[in-house]
Formats: sequence, C-alpha cells, structure tokens
Amino acid sequence: MAFKLNNQLLSKIATSNGHGEDSAYFDGWKAYDKNPFHATENPNGVIQMGLAENRLSFDLVQEWLKLNPHASICTAEGVHEFRDVAIFQDYHGLAEFRNAVAKFMGKVRGDKVVFDPDRIVMGGGATGANEMIIFCLADPGDAFLVPTPYYPGFDRDLRWRTGIQLVPVECESSNNFEVTREALESAYEMAQMNNIRVKGLLITNPSNPLGRILDRETLKSIVDFINDKNIHLVCDEIYAATVFSEPDFVSVSEIIQEEGRECNLDLIHIVYSLSKDMGFPGFRVGIVYSYNDAVVNCARKMSSFGLVSSQTQHLIASMLSDDEFVERFIRESKTRLASRHKLLTEGLARLGISCLKGSNAGLFVWMNLRRLLKEQSFEGEMALWRVIINEVKLNVSPGSSFHCSEPGWFRVCFANIDDETVEVALARIRTFVLQSKEAKKPVKKLCWQGSLKLSFSSRIYDDFVMSPHSPIPQSPLVQART
Repeated sequence: MAFKLNNQLLSKIATSNGHGEDSAYFDGWKAYDKNPFHATENPNGVIQMGLAENRLSFDLVQEWLKLNPHASICTAEGVHEFRDVAIFQDYHGLAEFRNAVAKFMGKVRGDKVVFDPDRIVMGGGATGANEMIIFCLADPGDAFLVPTPYYPGFDRDLRWRTGIQLVPVECESSNNFEVTREALESAYEMAQMNNIRVKGLLITNPSNPLGRILDRETLKSIVDFINDKNIHLVCDEIYAATVFSEPDFVSVSEIIQEEGRECNLDLIHIVYSLSKDMGFPGFRVGIVYSYNDAVVNCARKMSSFGLVSSQTQHLIASMLSDDEFVERFIRESKTRLASRHKLLTEGLARLGISCLKGSNAGLFVWMNLRRLLKEQSFEGEMALWRVIINEVKLNVSPGSSFHCSEPGWFRVCFANIDDETVEVALARIRTFVLQSKEAKKPVKKLCWQGSLKLSFSSRIYDDFVMSPHSPIPQSPLVQART
C-alpha cells in the first residue's frame, strides 16, 4: 500500500518557507546544478558566479598538508593521536584548537587586538554560530536591525527556527551604501511605531555583498548607537582576512578597546568562521566570540547542537599554530584576491559596466547593471536576471534577493573559479552587452549562441513581482522541491 505524505503530520517550522530555498538567490544555484559549466565537457553550461567560496589558495594548504602528515589522525604519522581525538570531548573544544583560533583571529586583524581563548564558542559554521547567538539574545517576535543590502542566508540563519524578525536599515547607493546614524535611527523608530522590540543590530564587516569594509568612524557611530539604545551588536566578521587593499580592516574589537571610549562590553559579540578567510566551508568551523560572560556560558551549552568534530579541531589547531604558514597564507591570499578582483573589474569596465566604488574585500563585486534594465524597477531587475541566468548562462545574484532598496545591482563572485573561466564569463557578458544594444534597433534580430533568441522588445516576462522587502523573497525561476 502506498502512502502519501501529509504535511499536517509535520511541524509548522518544517513546512514553512523560512529556509528561503525558493528565492532567486538559491534558484541560481539550482540552475547551475542542472547545467554546470565545464571548459571541455560542457562549455555552454552555467558558470557559477553566485557562490562566495575562496579557492584561490588551496595549493598552499595542500602543500602544508603534505609537509605535515602528523596533523591528521588518518595518516600513519598521526594515527597515534587517534584514540585521544576520537573519544568524547567537552563543549569547550580542544584547548589547542581554541588557542590557535584565538591567535589566528588576532593575526588577521593585524595583531591589534588579543582574543581570549576561553571566550571562543564553537558553532556549525557561520550559519550555526549566527543562529546560536540569536537564540542567546532574543525571543520569538523580537527583532534585529540589519543594514541593506545583506546576505540572503540571514533570513534563514537568523529567523527560521528562532522566530525573530529582521528590520532592514535602508542604505543607498548615493553614499556607497554607507551605514549612517540617520538610517539606524529611522529603522529603530519604525520598529517602535510597529510595537516591535528591537534587541540588537547585526552588521557584516567586510560587507557581503558590497565587498567593502566599514571605516573606523562608521564603526564608532554604530557602537555609540547600540550603547545609546542599550541593544546588542552582533558583528559578522567572517571576511576579515579577505581585505586585499587599503584601507585596512578595522574590527569592532579595536573600537571598543580605544582609550577613552565608553562601551558596555556585555552588548558586543563577534561571529567568525574559517569558511571564507581560509576557504574551509566544508569543515563547518564557526565561532561565537562574546564579551558577555553570561552569553559565553549560554552559547557553550547550545553549542552541543553544532560542535566542530574533534578530528577537524585537531587538524586546524596544528595548521593555525604554524606561524610561518599562517603569515604566508594571509599574505598570498590577499595578493591573489587582489589580482582576481582586478581581472574581473577591469574586464567589466572595458564593457562600460561599473562596480561599487571602494570595493577592497570579500570574494565578490557589487555590479551595477541599472543601464541595462528594460525598466527601472524590481520587475525590470528580475527580467534582466532571467536573461542572464537562462541565456547568458551566468549565475549572478540579483540585488533584490539581498534586500537592496534599489533595482539593478547584482553580486558577482570571483574566487571560486579559475582565470580562464572568468575570461569566458567576460566574453559572454561582452556578447550580451553588444546584443542588448543591437536589440534596441527594431529592424535587426540577433541570436545568443546560435539558438537562443534575444529580443527585448518582444520578450514576454512572468507577471511575478518580487519585493526586496519581503522577509523571504520568492523567485519565479524554479520552485523549491522537497
């Protein structure tokens, strides 16, 4: 007898759309998964430029692993450590792991601050760490302010299971999307008018998707704001070591230690990870570092739901304790990121496409395609995105999925592919831009890659409208499957 699954048998959380899987951001990944680009086996496939992954320095890690086989308990040189690593470890994590991570966090911040290993709490990647800190700080229905544009995964990581709300702090391109005190005050007052209790502010520094750092004065203003309101500040600093040119990265940990600055340290919390800086998302190494003793104790209890495996801790501890390797990796990674950033942005500039000014960090650029929109609206943005994903065959993420308040911006990732693939992507964009210009001429018809017709004047688009302010943006491209 066959039984059909009845969703009424499942929980409301399980069957809700809180994961956000049916957003344009994730749909781009699905399009890539269905038809992935390969230089020889599938040259007309979708190029993955929607994944913020750092693959530019893997050779340095592989070289270190070959020279240090003892770091793994799965080698003949390291197997004598197998028993001690494999048996139960408490929630604090291996002491050598916490020491190494604390030292690394200081190193990537220019050794301007010292981190206490006893304040480090493990989480299952930045995803688990972000959710864990929210569970510690807020109750269902409470809210966190988040400057826009922001990482689409926050809708999942911060809201789905915790039941909190995210209140956007609208930032504008006219001032390079700077986070201003006026914008913070406006969002805070709007929340109060709607009887929403604001428990904190979440910032991402360096910014995803902007690829820019928050400068020292902005950080000071933010710290003053949360102190005045007596709300928490959660600083997601997972891109700290990806700053590849001046100005240098400034951590909130520097700001709160400035001489003469009054700050309630119980309100300050940092989320960190090795997923971006080291390129280890598969290791699921997430960190909550809080200056609040009660939060540290609470988070450590919650960490039992997302501990980092002791085998991973053991390997990471050995690698990050090698000062010579760490310094070389950080230095070389910055050089390679800068080179790749230059390759992409200069290539786009030759096509008349600009990116956000001042971009000097992250694994992506914030690309401005407003002049290519058929109409200056989010409907126009989604129409353009459909052409890019379906015909140009590039997975770039539309700004509306990042809750950007202005249509026409797209995030383009550059560190997860090689130079040759970047050149292929630029060639596709070049053809697309030329065809876009020609498509405006009513008498001439062009084709994309021989078989895909491109005519903006006759294209029929879905009636779907995606609002950048909806909690979970919906996408017309691919429906989520369970």
